[in-house]
Amino acid sequence: MSDTNKEVMDLVWGRPSGGGVPVSLFRRWSQGFVFSEAERSALEQFEGGPCAVIAPVQAFLLKNILFNTEGSNWKDISEEEQRTVLCSTLSEILESACLNKTQAFHLATLPRAKTTDSSDITDSHPEPESSQPTDTPTALAAEELGFERFHSVIQKRTLRTVGELREAVLSLYDTWKNKFGVLLFLYSVILTKGIENIKNEIEDTSEPLIDPVYGHGSQSLINLLVTGHAVSNVWDGDRECSGMKLRGIHQQASVGFLTLMESLRYCKVGAFLKSPKFPIWILGSETHLSVFFTKEMALVAPESPSEQARRVFQTFDPEDNGFIPDTLLEDVMKALDLVSEPDYVNLMKSKLDPEGLGIILLGQFLQEFFPNQDSVIPDSFPVYHYNGLKQSNHNEKVSYVEGTALIMGFEDPMVRTDDTPVKRCLQTKWLYIELLWTTESGQLKSCHVLQQSALRGSLFRQVYKRMHYNPMLGTKQQWENRAILVFKL
Repeated sequence: MSDTNKEVMDLVWGRPSGGGVPVSLFRRWSQGFVFSEAERSALEQFEGGPCAVIAPVQAFLLKNILFNTEGSNWKDISEEEQRTVLCSTLSEILESACLNKTQAFHLATLPRAKTTDSSDITDSHPEPESSQPTDTPTALAAEELGFERFHSVIQKRTLRTVGELREAVLSLYDTWKNKFGVLLFLYSVILTKGIENIKNEIEDTSEPLIDPVYGHGSQSLINLLVTGHAVSNVWDGDRECSGMKLRGIHQQASVGFLTLMESLRYCKVGAFLKSPKFPIWILGSETHLSVFFTKEMALVAPESPSEQARRVFQTFDPEDNGFIPDTLLEDVMKALDLVSEPDYVNLMKSKLDPEGLGIILLGQFLQEFFPNQDSVIPDSFPVYHYNGLKQSNHNEKVSYVEGTALIMGFEDPMVRTDDTPVKRCLQTKWLYIELLWTTESGQLKSCHVLQQSALRGSLFRQVYKRMHYNPMLGTKQQWENRAILVFKL
């Protein structure tokens, strides 16, 4: 086994004690990118673990199908369209992992002849597509290649340009969908990004990308595939903690990420992941990743001034207290290009902190500088949820669950639908969201309730706006309660 292969193996799997990586764990990860027969644009996941790769690929794949193609029926794509969109998606993720477009790209492949034991072989001349293996896609990899043997025969193939990369990825379509396709793609991303570059971005280099006991992918692995950077955190920008620099997300992602851990207050996802370029979000529960998406582009409209102000304010509030020391007010105002002359800043301090507590509240700051900004989010819109794990789908057939999302201005006990991990993830972005999923017959549950609730929510927002919310005269919840009372009257 070459040194490079050993480094990749250690980075991904760590150095587990007691005999190496369990056979069952390696078997769970040994699958290809296989499309569902029931939903031709959805990828299947056969066992727990590889969702850390499959879910991000599915999210980018949906982005390319929904927003980058002209096909009318995005759910029923042909075999040729499957081949094209999967390979273009894999190429896109590989390109995002490349730090510099002048650098080379690397693909991890298996040797074409079983007698070849050498590794790290550069091969810039792919075989014609007709000469590639044409095995039928299988759920699990062939048993003859165990963990050690598999890693000893991996080859590294180097491509110099984006054009060469896309052509090579397309020619390897059968490799991606068969046997070790998911792992080979993950290793390709790692080799393209660079092992040392990944180690420099990971917060704890002793933590492997795949948990050696349970097989779950780390946040660094998810971030690597979603953003091209293997940082361990989900907030915006970098933060300082006890003199240590903690790296976060530095630019708006194409697809988003929401996590149940935020609803439990273990972390806070920043705007760059929470508000992506396209209305597609990877949802993270305790042990699994799924994808929530819609075609409603109004949900990812350009950042409004108040949203930008909230994001900037929160970068000065790393512990998410909802306030900052008044000594930081000038820095926040400068970051937002507001008037920041000392006399004006002092005037704002006295206005925003009349009791002289030495803190500036986020709500009061936004109300002072960015009042009465209407939301462009529609009251309701169609949504879809993807869960690639076969056993989590009806009749073990992977397919999208369709429904309607209702965004309200307040919590209405008459419209409370459920309390699932999916909903709790979404509530970290839309606090008062309700989900009405379709039944097996395709009819919407409680359609009349949805229509009435949409009307109630719209009227409530009008009442609430006309009451001219003033944070100095009560909390936002108190004002919402007053608006509810007025609305009911």
